[in-house]
Amino acid sequence: MPLTLMWFRSDLRIADNRALSAAAARGPVVAIFLRSLPHWRRHGHGANPLNFRARGVAALKKALAGLNIPLLHRDIDDFAEAPATLLTIARELGADALHFNHEYPLDEQRRDAAVAAAFQEARLEARGHHDAVAFAPGELLTGKGDYYGVFTPFAKSWHRQLTAERLAVSNTPAPQAATGIAGEALPELPALEDTPVDGHQWPAGEGPAADRLERFLRFRGRHYGRQRDFPSIRGTSELSPYLALGMISHRQCLQAVLAENGGSLAEGDAGLVTWVNELVWREFYRHVAVGFPQVCRHRPFQAHTEALAWRDDDEGFAAWCEGRTGYPIVDAAMRQLLATGWMHNRLRMITAMFLSKHLLIDWRRGETFFMRHLVDGEFCANNGGWQWAASTGTDAAPYFRIFNPTTQSSRFDPEGTFLAEWLPELVELPPKARHAPPRDLLGGVDYPPPIVDHKAARARALDAFKALKAD
Repeated sequence: MPLTLMWFRSDLRIADNRALSAAAARGPVVAIFLRSLPHWRRHGHGANPLNFRARGVAALKKALAGLNIPLLHRDIDDFAEAPATLLTIARELGADALHFNHEYPLDEQRRDAAVAAAFQEARLEARGHHDAVAFAPGELLTGKGDYYGVFTPFAKSWHRQLTAERLAVSNTPAPQAATGIAGEALPELPALEDTPVDGHQWPAGEGPAADRLERFLRFRGRHYGRQRDFPSIRGTSELSPYLALGMISHRQCLQAVLAENGGSLAEGDAGLVTWVNELVWREFYRHVAVGFPQVCRHRPFQAHTEALAWRDDDEGFAAWCEGRTGYPIVDAAMRQLLATGWMHNRLRMITAMFLSKHLLIDWRRGETFFMRHLVDGEFCANNGGWQWAASTGTDAAPYFRIFNPTTQSSRFDPEGTFLAEWLPELVELPPKARHAPPRDLLGGVDYPPPIVDHKAARARALDAFKALKAD
């Protein structure tokens, strides 16, 4: 019986993997992982996401070994090499089919189309599966037949058309007979410019992902709606890295919510329903990447913002990157990112809006910085979040909505607990004074004054956006 190749990418798991399940149903499977470090690095991936991916592939190899599925590894410099590399493997092994799960950014779509064409020309099967979404891009459209550009109607349509079949978890393959093909050793990740964060903070693989889901639903899920905005509270799921690389599926998450919430995703416990909404946001941004491909070309979703007069301010950008803007909530958040490879979601909004509105620095510089450092760096969600904050994207915050960092800090970290954790130089200040430290209380403490005045920065940003409307 001919072999089937299973090409793993951002679906590093054996449970509820639609492509793997379909491939195993045909007969014996050989798994493949193509590492494209030069391509990923050109597209902004830094040590944290690359290290997490490498550890995820190692965990996947062990899981596959339990099913007698060997994992082959190849290094390629660019996505353009994928068709020839995969065809060579298929011919060497006598495989007659390739299965994979779709990815949605434009480069990945083009790569997969080229692979499918090459296999078709060779009279071999190449089959993609929509595994990371409940609805394939193009299945949910507006009344006019367009892709949704606003989240709320998309989410309503998502819930309205959702069926049990779309949430059905795929079978994990049973162990297969030995193929006689040996798995290959995984090469070490080469030295990079940055040192990745301690891997113990983010253990890779399906087991750690399942553990986090279970702990979240047991201890925090029902409080999610009330606690998710407070960075000093461990109130979020912390599953985003695992969802980004498919170490857990959205179906596994949603099925767990159904079991916990009386069989409902849209009604019932407010905390769980709010968390489901966050999973729908992830799917929404994947649809946007397909329906509005300009966002994959470093362009804004809202075309008129292309002409926005962004400022060239390398010193301001460096201060933002290093956590020394003089706004404690911004600085604490950036230091959390640098130390852990992760940032609380409320803080992502605050820091992104500070860069794009207070400093009027092009949001794409911040998007790239986040992609370099975030363990959960995933193009669609990262791009969507940055464009939201910069008022250039889908569901964009109105241009006149500009978070006051000090007000945000007082509201979501009222006792300055998070600030004290990441800004030890402010620990001795009264808690309420940490949000905007008076210079006379700082004494000899080395903490910078604000690099920009909030009111002046807000006025400057408003003028820049109003100039677009005037044009």
